[in-house]
Amino acid sequence: MQLTNSRRLRRALHMSLAVGLLVAAAGSPLALAQAPAKAAASATPVMTPETAAIRKVLEQKFPGADIRHVAKTDYLGLYEVMLDDNLIYTDPKVAYIFVGSVFDTGTKQNLTDARTRRLNRVALDKLPYELAFTRVKGDGSRKLVIFSDADCPFCHRLENELKGLDNVTIYTFLFPIDQLHPDAARKSKQIWCAPDKVKAWDTFFASGKLPENKGDCGDPVAKTQALGNSLKINATPTLIFADGTLIPGALPLPQLEKEITNAEAEAKKMAAAPK
Repeated sequence: MQLTNSRRLRRALHMSLAVGLLVAAAGSPLALAQAPAKAAASATPVMTPETAAIRKVLEQKFPGADIRHVAKTDYLGLYEVMLDDNLIYTDPKVAYIFVGSVFDTGTKQNLTDARTRRLNRVALDKLPYELAFTRVKGDGSRKLVIFSDADCPFCHRLENELKGLDNVTIYTFLFPIDQLHPDAARKSKQIWCAPDKVKAWDTFFASGKLPENKGDCGDPVAKTQALGNSLKINATPTLIFADGTLIPGALPLPQLEKEITNAEAEAKKMAAAPK
């Protein structure tokens, strides 16, 4: 997975060490003996006086941070907070910040990971698909969105996995990461300007050969980069599934099939739920 130098929670936490925050090392799980099997709250909880107060303190301690979610959990009296693109935990007085994964020891489920995915769902119906090229495999009944960089080795790995995928419509947004691959934007523009974008993409990934054009047809690269940034995408490939779940990385085919199946089922539930 290719990562940019985007702002991370660690930087914000380092700025706040002077106020005496206790930070658990990122990646060290907070394993709970009797954690509930479900996530703590709904994706859009009602703001209470308690959560409003916590948000205010966090804004003071983390100036400039994007705090877009605060909710009470069902464990240890903690509150979950989506700070920038990280899910962290705090106590009611915001005296301590906990960074890491909470596991349900009964089901072995990573509750933090599941919750983060739910809170970061993308509204698929609002994506500008005119900026993507489309591949239809089989009956095209399932849906997969990919943000991909032409020079990303992990994107090449994903393309190999996609060969075994069937009955899916794949929307690919060209998302060159300039800091890592300075020539990827040029290649993306040439691929987009080819008469057959899918063929040009497949040919490039198979042989490295680019279509013969100047890439000056009014390509969407600047717009797709802005779109990815707005969605806080900072890695390639990044996959978005039918329920809006966003997962970075080149998933192997079995996991890819599992995520697609689960997302399709969840998307149907969401569509059938009362508005």
